[in-house]
Amino acid sequence: MKNRQWLLARRPHGAIQDNDFQFVETDVPAPGEGEVLVRTLMLSCDPAQRMWLATDTYVPAVKIGEVVRSGGAGRIAASNAPGFSVGDIVFGTTGWQDYAAMNPKSLNKLSPETPLELAMSVLGTNGVTAYFGLLDVGRPVAGETVVVSGAAGATGSVVGQIAKIKGCRAIGIAGGAEKTRWLTDELGFDAAIDYKSENARARLKELCPNGIDIYFDNVGGDILDAALARLAMRGRVVLCGAIATYNATEPPPGPKNYINLISRRGRMEGFIVFDYMKRAPEAIGALAPATLRRLFEGRNEGKQLLRVAE
Repeated sequence: MKNRQWLLARRPHGAIQDNDFQFVETDVPAPGEGEVLVRTLMLSCDPAQRMWLATDTYVPAVKIGEVVRSGGAGRIAASNAPGFSVGDIVFGTTGWQDYAAMNPKSLNKLSPETPLELAMSVLGTNGVTAYFGLLDVGRPVAGETVVVSGAAGATGSVVGQIAKIKGCRAIGIAGGAEKTRWLTDELGFDAAIDYKSENARARLKELCPNGIDIYFDNVGGDILDAALARLAMRGRVVLCGAIATYNATEPPPGPKNYINLISRRGRMEGFIVFDYMKRAPEAIGALAPATLRRLFEGRNEGKQLLRVAE
């Protein structure tokens, strides 16, 4: 048995290239005392991975020559740790590799009855991010207007649906007609803006005549600036990600319309989902019933995953 691995060969400059990585095959590691061996089944693909390759953030950057960091779900193949048995399904930072020897303290057990696609999306980190980012940081009130960028993604799609459950208007920004149709026709968003074919600033002015009460930002850049221009009095900006800037070779300029935070008495706050993981059961408990219904209605979309093994 061999362990296929992708290593970081160099720091990406701009958009990632194939030769930023190195593919190797090594022996499968043996778990040490108190460790388990995880056989990776599915890897999570998330925008934050681009930052981890470049620089220290809320976690240290991946080192040159290290396995590329990534969340993954897998099956316990061998165990030297009490409480973890061969066959258990777990989630943790497995990295881009078939097998990982890991400390079980860094792993979460997953229910074998829950499909991995759901356990790694709306019932996983993305759902927890959407839940606490909107409810704890954004603090929506029924009747308010919530705008979310990256709305067709794993986190943004959940944000809009929670906003609707809380009695808010939900407006999504996404790229392409297919994505915007999915937001309105399948997920129940009140409106969607295709930033690739529409003028986002003009459409926000049209759709938010009384301003944006909560802007949930997943992209940064010009879209963030456009939302700040439409901020309502006491509006809140929830900073979750900035995928539009992750490939920038120079630090992007700050938003020109940040001054509206002063005149509109607004608040712009960043957050990291790791701060809320101890409260994850609260989010999962609230999201699970609706998620189960969507599964049987054939409407589970939004998260990009890579299946490594059955």
